[in-house]
Amino acid sequence: MQGPLDELKAKGRLVVHGAHRPILVVHDRGRVFALDNRCPHMGFPLDRGSVEDGILTCHWHHARFDLESGCTFDLWADDTPTFPVELRNGEVWVKTTFGHADPAMHWRQRLSDGLAHDIGLVIAKAVQGQLAAGVPKFEVVRQAALFGAHNRDGWGVGLTILTALGNLMPALPEDEAYLALFHGARRVAADCDGQPPRRERAPLGSRPEAATLKRWLRRWTKVRHREAAERTLLTAIAEGLSPAVLADTLLAAETERAFADGGHSLDFINKAFECLDLIGWEHASSLLPTIVGGMVAARGAEESTEWRQPVDLVALCDEAAGQLPKLFTEDPGAHGWPHHAALARELLGDDPVAIVEAIKAAVNHGAVPTDLGRSLAYGAALRVARFGNANEHADWETAHHVFTHANALCQMLGRIGIATNDHLAAARALLHSAMALYLTRYLNVPPARIPGEGGERLEDLPANEEAIRTALLDAFDRQRQVDLAAKLVARHLELGHSPQALIATLAHAVLREDAGFHAYQMLEAGVRQFAVWGGADEGRHILIAVARYLAAHSPTERAALQTADMARRLVRGGELHQARAS
Repeated sequence: MQGPLDELKAKGRLVVHGAHRPILVVHDRGRVFALDNRCPHMGFPLDRGSVEDGILTCHWHHARFDLESGCTFDLWADDTPTFPVELRNGEVWVKTTFGHADPAMHWRQRLSDGLAHDIGLVIAKAVQGQLAAGVPKFEVVRQAALFGAHNRDGWGVGLTILTALGNLMPALPEDEAYLALFHGARRVAADCDGQPPRRERAPLGSRPEAATLKRWLRRWTKVRHREAAERTLLTAIAEGLSPAVLADTLLAAETERAFADGGHSLDFINKAFECLDLIGWEHASSLLPTIVGGMVAARGAEESTEWRQPVDLVALCDEAAGQLPKLFTEDPGAHGWPHHAALARELLGDDPVAIVEAIKAAVNHGAVPTDLGRSLAYGAALRVARFGNANEHADWETAHHVFTHANALCQMLGRIGIATNDHLAAARALLHSAMALYLTRYLNVPPARIPGEGGERLEDLPANEEAIRTALLDAFDRQRQVDLAAKLVARHLELGHSPQALIATLAHAVLREDAGFHAYQMLEAGVRQFAVWGGADEGRHILIAVARYLAAHSPTERAALQTADMARRLVRGGELHQARAS
């Protein structure tokens, strides 16, 4: 591309159009510079800005750039691409080469910048840029996860959201995957903003046996000795203990307190394991110790009145935990115990002693810890599915905590499998979860009806799959549509439409919102548990529970969706100051 130098000197700047995007050519202080005319922040034409002392200022949001390099002085913007310029016989020649020499590396660095400064638009553009450059999705998850592990002194909700959305990634179409990565990364950045970074600790110089490390970790957790607990865990990792043995070791320590931190403690531990499944177990020494601080500091339910009066549930659990491990069969693959749904309904009873006896009876008939975990998770999902509309809105979280805790326990028990013959930790965790479920019985007084039960007919609702999807998203667009959302989910499944399409719709409903932490947890736990049951009635009940919870927490402002949309358009070459083509 070429043009006369005299004309440029006279006008100070020119915009050159062609097959390429518009290029701004500037003459300043005897030199010529060429830059992309779109402000990298939000696409406003830079030729409408001003130049002073070698600094180009965009007049939309006042982002400032070094004319020579294109580098921004304001990190919330971005560096603007520059182009080589040559002067030949009174003419200006510009090489119109767009793009970065290494796009993946450029956008990786921009994601680092966005995470470090908690700038949503930069994070969104960097995620979109990496995906466009062919970076695998889980590389983006890995970058955000390791940033969170190193730049905050402990596991937080951001890493939980990132992991939950990472788990859902296989069920999401490309555009939704971009939104999921953006939401996960931005929540990690928000968690780390203004927080002290993590202090690294080292493993012990010795290599004790796994049983000793397990015993020590329980001791340090009980006395709230964080440094000792972290060094013990790091030693277990350095010793090469398997993920299953590490899970058993941490579950033993976590259950030193009953239903610790309202269920969040175990959920965070489980999510740390799942995060390593996503990003690679070579990062265990960076990631797993982040959960120790929360675990040792967690408040146990034994410190609350409701667990002590009118029935001492802690004493009841302790007594039963001493008996259950002796009852479990040594060959979990030999029984095929089939009564998961029946036990779940017994767990919803109003007599804690009878609940414990039901668990013992199930074990006596061949149930193993994973069976009990499955029953608990389904029972907890039923609690949400039947959540009465007469309850306080905040009570949704009480039901949610029990369900996500039960799901986490279910996943942990599955991970541990046959790695240990010592079932004390599993027994304690299961009993604690059962008592937490018992204490939420008031949330189903009176119970909401599950759509389709008791002869209820749903023929007045749409039958076409796409029409049901549209109606469901419309229900999420309005407040107080809990029952309608449940009926639409039931209708979809009743007619044999694709469960995967329904899950994708529920995910879309969450990802378009400025969703709270618990919405992501609820969606991911529900999808996990649905996978256990599939198309059976129990699976239908679980997705109904998810839909009812999401409908109770929708809609929101959707500011993050606006940011994600702007970033997508900018990376694809759009100009935000112009109206979209109709």
